[in-house]
This record gives sequence, C-alpha cells and structure tokens, in this order.
Amino acid sequence: MTHSNLPISNSQEASALLKTQIQAIEQELATVEQKTIAFENTLRSALADQLIEVQELSVLYKEQKRAKKEKRQAQKQRGKNYQAPEGLKQVKTPKPEVENMGEEKERKRLYREAMLHVHPDKFSTPAGENQMDLATEMTTKLINIYRSGTLEALQSFHAHIFSGNSLTIDEHKVTDTRQDDYLEQELERLRNELQLAKARHTYEVLTEYDDPLTFIDELMIYYRDRIHKLRKRTRVKTE
Repeated sequence: MTHSNLPISNSQEASALLKTQIQAIEQELATVEQKTIAFENTLRSALADQLIEVQELSVLYKEQKRAKKEKRQAQKQRGKNYQAPEGLKQVKTPKPEVENMGEEKERKRLYREAMLHVHPDKFSTPAGENQMDLATEMTTKLINIYRSGTLEALQSFHAHIFSGNSLTIDEHKVTDTRQDDYLEQELERLRNELQLAKARHTYEVLTEYDDPLTFIDELMIYYRDRIHKLRKRTRVKTE
C-alpha cells in the first residue's frame, strides 16, 4: 500500500512528524547497512578460499553422517549377523565435460560468486536458525550443480540466487488502513531494523575497533581451526 492510497489523517501535524522520523531512520539505516555490506565484502574477499572450503566440508560432513545413519538402519533391518562394508567410501560425481578452458573458468567464477553470496556463516556470529538452514540448503544445491550440472544450469541458479529472493523467509506486510496507525507501525519496524543492524557483529567491529581490518586476522585463525576440525571429521578411513 502506498502513501497516496492511505486515507487522510485527522492530524496532519502528527502524520508529518511520523514521516519525518521515518525518513530520518531510513537514512540512518541505509548508511549503517551500506557501511556493513562494504566491510563484509572486504572480509569475504580476504577469506574467500576459507569460506568456500568451510561450506564444502560442512556439506560433505552432513552427507557422510546421513550415509552412516542409512547404513545403520539397513543393518538393523537385515539382522544382527549383517556385516557392513569396511570404511565409508566417498563417491565423487564426475563433472560434465566442458568444451574449453573459458567455459571451465566461467563455471568457477559463477560458483565462487554464488557460494560467497549465500554462505550461512556470518563471520562466527550466530545467524537465525531458519536463515542458516535455508543458506545451507542453497549451498548444497549449488555444490551439486557445480559438480554435475551444465553451465546453463549453473547460470540459471546463479541468477536465482542474485535475484534477492533465494533466502527470503517472509515479507513485512501492513494491513492497517488508517494512515497514522500505518506510519506508527512502519516507524516501529524501522527502529527494530536499525537496532538489529547496529547489533550486527561486523558493524560493531567496524565502529569499535581502532583498525577494523585487524578483524581479518582474527577470522583467519578461526577459519583455519574450523577447517582443520572439519577435515578430520570428513577424512575417509581406509584399511
């Protein structure tokens, strides 16, 4: 619903004040978000390889856990005397053949861009559970398409991710038809968004560190340790 379609308020002064407050918060929120996005893009550029490896290893770990669970269930169904095959073999899906190196380079570019865009790990700060699950689901689909899909399929999925709708959970909707009520709801919503934006860990680093770029060193240590642990968890045992 647009402002032009809203009924005229009985108190134009109150409406004008609410609109002024809304505009001020919108400008502040935009500034905070722009600074945060720019800083997080810097972090992603510096940690691109680590972020991608964490995602790939996390997906592999979940796949291995699921495979082990399925084997245990199958063993129970077949009886106590069933002997499961030794070790858990990792099956690699061959990539589709590419016509030239230019196509392979384009595949890698699309994959890295999309992976960094949907990565669920917000620099060691907890994300919402629903958002984390959605991002992990998108990551899994992206990896599968990159491994076994065509360039056209990867291009389509890349476009879907960057459309802005891939991680959408719900849209804020206003149903009140009175203008002042609408404006008050909008003001409260924006205040909450601004509070959340300022509470984002990367924004706190940006505003509280003497040199925010030193945070890259902290994250590098964190991700190296995480990658080391994930590599140990996903290592296939051979006998």
